[in-house]
Amino acid sequence: MGDGCTFLSGHTDNLIGINRPCIVSVYNTGTLVKIGENTGFSGTVIGAFAGITIGKNVKCGANTLITDGDWHPEDPRSGKPRPVEIGDNVWLGVGAMVLKGAKIGENSVIGAGSVVRGVIPANVVAAGDPCKIIRSLV
Repeated sequence: MGDGCTFLSGHTDNLIGINRPCIVSVYNTGTLVKIGENTGFSGTVIGAFAGITIGKNVKCGANTLITDGDWHPEDPRSGKPRPVEIGDNVWLGVGAMVLKGAKIGENSVIGAGSVVRGVIPANVVAAGDPCKIIRSLV
């Protein structure tokens, strides 16, 4: 974990409202969660089965979820975990979910309530379920 990271977990720590504490869970020996410096979380849940990399200066809005697995590995309907990568300077809007195999390029903004399941390139605004590019930032 990089220097200067913040984890806000109190109901009034973020004025948009936090409905749960920050939780970071690692489920398999050797699985890594890497977090760059000056990254902030507000009621964010991070669940790692395969590996999660979060860049520097990332903003995670209230009640976001970042996970690389389906959370029920004993169930044959669950697929294999796949690593998640979030680039530097990404902003995840309130309630956004970043799911297994997702890759978000640097400087991108993910809209509130979005579900990221694939690749979002650098320097875009993307939103929706599934998350799709809305516009370029360059």
